[in-house]
Amino acid sequence: MSKVKTVLSWVPLVLLGLPMIAAGGAKLAGVPDLHASFSQMGLPGWFGYFIGACELAAGIAMFIPRFTALAATGLIPIMIGAAYFHLFYAVPSPAPAIVFIALCIYAIVLRRKDAIWYPI
Repeated sequence: MSKVKTVLSWVPLVLLGLPMIAAGGAKLAGVPDLHASFSQMGLPGWFGYFIGACELAAGIAMFIPRFTALAATGLIPIMIGAAYFHLFYAVPSPAPAIVFIALCIYAIVLRRKDAIWYPI
């Protein structure tokens, strides 16, 4: 693969990984606005921290080719939940969550052969 293709293949992973690291870190830090959404949906308080830990771990894994596809697979249900919240709880656009789902699918397709579960 040429250098340009290699760099371009990483751009969507960075666009997915960095926001997940930031969002996950903020949830783990206990930012009240981020935890309010979980209580609005009737979820327990610890759930926001769990989602934060998952987002942080997945964001970091975006930069480790062997774990990228697995992390992206785990992020899809989280992003579906985020899109659901935005649609049904009068919060602005679910578009970012939908874009993240598309980036997750890209990451899975791109890194599936590097994945730890991929048969040899």
